[in-house]
Amino acid sequence: MIRKVWPLVAAAVSLGIDAYVLAGVLPQIAGSLSTTVGAIGLGVTAFTAAYAVAGTTLSRRATRGSTRRGLLLALGLFNAANLITALAPDLPVFLGSRVLSGMGAGILTAVATAAAAGLASEGQRGRAMSMVTFGLSAGTVAGVPVGMLVGEQLGWRWTMGLVVLVGVVSMAALAVRGGEIPPVPDEPGSGVSAVASWQVLSGIALAFLSGVTSLGLYTYLLPMAADSGLRAWGFALIWVWGIGGVAGSVLVGKRIDTIGAGRMLPALATALLASFAVVAFTPWPAAWLAATLVWGAAGWAGVPALQDALTRTRPEATTTIVAFQMAAMYLGSAAGSALGTALLGAETPAGELPIWAAAAQVGAVALAVAVGAAGRRAATARTARARSRRVRPC
Repeated sequence: MIRKVWPLVAAAVSLGIDAYVLAGVLPQIAGSLSTTVGAIGLGVTAFTAAYAVAGTTLSRRATRGSTRRGLLLALGLFNAANLITALAPDLPVFLGSRVLSGMGAGILTAVATAAAAGLASEGQRGRAMSMVTFGLSAGTVAGVPVGMLVGEQLGWRWTMGLVVLVGVVSMAALAVRGGEIPPVPDEPGSGVSAVASWQVLSGIALAFLSGVTSLGLYTYLLPMAADSGLRAWGFALIWVWGIGGVAGSVLVGKRIDTIGAGRMLPALATALLASFAVVAFTPWPAAWLAATLVWGAAGWAGVPALQDALTRTRPEATTTIVAFQMAAMYLGSAAGSALGTALLGAETPAGELPIWAAAAQVGAVALAVAVGAAGRRAATARTARARSRRVRPC
């Protein structure tokens, strides 16, 4: 199964880099294009908004006829847009390219996750979906620091060149091995109807809130550490968070398939809450390192766990549900970053941001319990229906 899924993982790596790498080179881009950091920051907003809109509206259309073709088209758009970003002569071209890149990324994430689930047997579905999340986390963890280093040494345009290079390699992998990818099921009804259930809507709300707390708070990890007297540990904390993310996304797949996503979700949400509490109320480096490791692991592991919980009993709607979930997560990340900026602007100490995140995470724990319980009930009802169809009176 891993052999079949790895081209999709390679594609996810390029997405993981692109989603976060610009944050480290914003001042360079602003200087190069003779504008402000705030104006360049709109590129992150443009990417996120396009990701959300395209993923939820175009992902189903992209797979009509051939899943492989849809993946290649999405990745081709993504790569071309990033090349335009690298060559952008001014702000309008830069912002327009970020919109196109977000569109390709939104379609690609949803279709790649659905395709990975389709490649796996029922007992390995969680592992297959978690491998795509592993690609996203690995791209963020390894690619973003490398991209920032390239930007410091050679300039931000070469940073985007790195993203394009990884995307081209991913595209080549899909072109060579993509013939093994089965068609994504044709989902009946509209995209909205696929998410029109209490469990899925609650799951989308959980994805948004998790984006606010986990990814949104991560934006301020360095100032939080500095405010707590741990400035010298900042770089180590960044890497530990990333290592936790990679480990969590790799290890959670088997647990999903054996224990069940319905049981994993509350545990992961509670682990996130505990990690925020430790970061908020302890000044010790060892405690911060342990909490940050758990934070990264639980945050990234929660992504495939939620995907499985929402789609295992409705596999025909995987593409649409994942599109809405990932769009909500990235929108939540943007909202969390904006909220952090607002709090800091109101003279809230950076060291108090984890307290705000912990307060919001209490709601995420409640949602995780509800989504998990609904998923278990749906799975039980599906099993009962299957048995009733097999046992028919003579």
